[in-house]
Amino acid sequence: MSMIRDLRAAVRPSLRKRTGAPYNAYNSYDATRDPSASSAVVDCAVYRDGRRLKEEACLTPREAMRQVREGGGFAWIGLHEPTEAEFAGIAAEFGLHPLAVEDAVHAHQRPKLERYDDTLFTVFKTIHYVEHAELTATSEVVETGEVMCFTGRDFVITVRHGGQGSLRNLRHRMEGEPELLGKGPSAVLHAIADHVVDGYIAVADAVQIDIDQIEIDVFSPPTKGSTRGTDTGRIYQLKREVLEFKRAVSPLLRPMQLLSERPMRLVDPDIQKYFRDVADHLARVQEQVVSYDELLNSILQANLAQATVAQNEDMRKITSWAAIIAVPTAVCGVYGMNFDYMPELRWKYGYPLVLAGISVICFVIHRTLKRNGWL
Repeated sequence: MSMIRDLRAAVRPSLRKRTGAPYNAYNSYDATRDPSASSAVVDCAVYRDGRRLKEEACLTPREAMRQVREGGGFAWIGLHEPTEAEFAGIAAEFGLHPLAVEDAVHAHQRPKLERYDDTLFTVFKTIHYVEHAELTATSEVVETGEVMCFTGRDFVITVRHGGQGSLRNLRHRMEGEPELLGKGPSAVLHAIADHVVDGYIAVADAVQIDIDQIEIDVFSPPTKGSTRGTDTGRIYQLKREVLEFKRAVSPLLRPMQLLSERPMRLVDPDIQKYFRDVADHLARVQEQVVSYDELLNSILQANLAQATVAQNEDMRKITSWAAIIAVPTAVCGVYGMNFDYMPELRWKYGYPLVLAGISVICFVIHRTLKRNGWL
């Protein structure tokens, strides 16, 4: 609660006039430091008519906004895992809502789209496929990160969490398309959404290969010395990774539909058409992930069924050998009793005859069980 009060204090109406009063971690203002200067800033640039303004030194967010107010265009500020103190000054400078600021700093958010006054706050889950030589019961298949995007009329602030999902290459690619950047901050928002969803498609294709391999291993004939059911841990681990993938994809469907269908002041109408393509790709990935989850359920059930069948086969073999052993046990048990008058008891060939009889009976039982598939 104290943190929220601090953030609300940072965006008081008096501060939303963007007076640029410096802010420190103790909710007091220090006139000796620039609040927009942050070690978490990885890039800060001003774009005018779709082209990046060349600067001799790296801009601070405050300097970038000053240039925007003076000459137009928009600022694109990129941050990586900022602390509360590092982000507080930027929040005050741009008048960001404290609830959105709290989400951006602490991460671990669900994909969503929220509107605060003249700012859109969008959360994306980034997915990275973890390469592995062999899938095991402890293999990490997907690694998640987050990209939060504050989109205003004349600024874009991206906050990235996690070691994956860098936007540096995306920024460079967009700087090579000035006609697209000329559409403003909404063009950057679309590019980020398209970049994230393209990552989903690549990961979905890679996960498909793992699922195919699991399916082959489960339904292929067992090798010598192997037993059915040994793949259960691998299947369950892959299912957990697919579930994590699903949690990143499914909640993003609704935000993409809103951006592609509902008119918004902060989204250029020409850019809104491109969001439809992103929404279509996302819907395709979501269908793939759901089908992966269902397929893994079927594979897991089939694997458990095979293990049960294998156990039943083992029990039938044990029962068959027990039935065969029961014959000599019964005969020997009878002849081991202390009776004076028993069949062939004192006959010279009685002992070999009994052994021969036991062998014949056991052989007949063995052949019968084998013919019926028990052995």
